[in-house]
Amino acid sequence: MKRTITLAAALFLALSWPLPLLAQEAPVRAAYYYKVKWGYQEEFERLFFKNHYPVLKEQMGEYGRITSVEVMRPTYHGDGRADWTFLVVITFANNAAFVGPNQEGAIQKRLYPDQERFKKEEQRRFEILDAHWDVPLILVVPPGPETR
Repeated sequence: MKRTITLAAALFLALSWPLPLLAQEAPVRAAYYYKVKWGYQEEFERLFFKNHYPVLKEQMGEYGRITSVEVMRPTYHGDGRADWTFLVVITFANNAAFVGPNQEGAIQKRLYPDQERFKKEEQRRFEILDAHWDVPLILVVPPGPETR
């Protein structure tokens, strides 16, 4: 079921993006924002780095689907609008790697043989969120001096 939803979401994104983005072979970046419930930041980060981060890193290795993973949090509580408390920026090798099939399920099963515990911890990681949103990013190239 989860895989079906993920594939449907990827298809929706692919069909709704501008045509130049679909054709690009350049790396694709996406920002994944999380707003963790007050008092649960440490638990969320522990679960993220225990269960999800290794799966992302594995996709950087032999699969080459992901070229980089950056993880950030705001410096101060209440920074700006304080919409988010945890940010993951992933660079995918290209658009096909971003929207196409991936080995995430197989990697999860290999890295976490106790699937019942893994699923319970992942469920908990999302239970302690107030919000989560994914933002595919499109690089905007500034115009040259002749067009300014």
